Amino acid sequence: MTDRSANQVSYKSSPDLMNLIRFTCEALSLEFTRWDEQYAAGPSLYFLVVADVECEDYTDPLGANRWPIERCGGVLESPETFVNVARDVAFRCDGAVLVAADGTVQEQMVRVRTPNRERLADSMEMDSADWMGTKHLSALEISTREEVLWSVTLSEETGRVSSFRDGAYQDYSRTEIGGRWRSA
Repeated sequence: MTDRSANQVSYKSSPDLMNLIRFTCEALSLEFTRWDEQYAAGPSLYFLVVADVECEDYTDPLGANRWPIERCGGVLESPETFVNVARDVAFRCDGAVLVAADGTVQEQMVRVRTPNRERLADSMEMDSADWMGTKHLSALEISTREEVLWSVTLSEETGRVSSFRDGAYQDYSRTEIGGRWRSA
């Protein structure tokens, strides 16, 4: 079993990793201009930052969906390259992107299994919101696992960016992301 307290130290000591993933999702949301169109699907992303990439206990490979590691093998290698690759993946792939605590991106994207009800009952109380779809509920539930340090989603329907940790979430609607630097 993983020692979560040791992982939290390294997790907290790498805000660059967390910030770059979240800001990438925000940037892709802000640059998409078709949110108001009825049938337009915007960019969609689901990142899991994990302490141990050996996660067969709670994930399954998701077919041909893959992160092109030959173009970008790590979140922190080149922020510009990471954003460009994330943009491509957001429009053509489905599933969660696994990122190791050191920023290394795993090639195979995954489907995250829903924890069994018994395991969820033993974890902390989780509050979900009405806007949460399956990707967001998955991110919320999986964030209770010791091995999952953090997760972030970008909604293809609304452009909302949400981060999840320890069964809690913080989210920003498209109109809230970017803060005072957001263009009108």
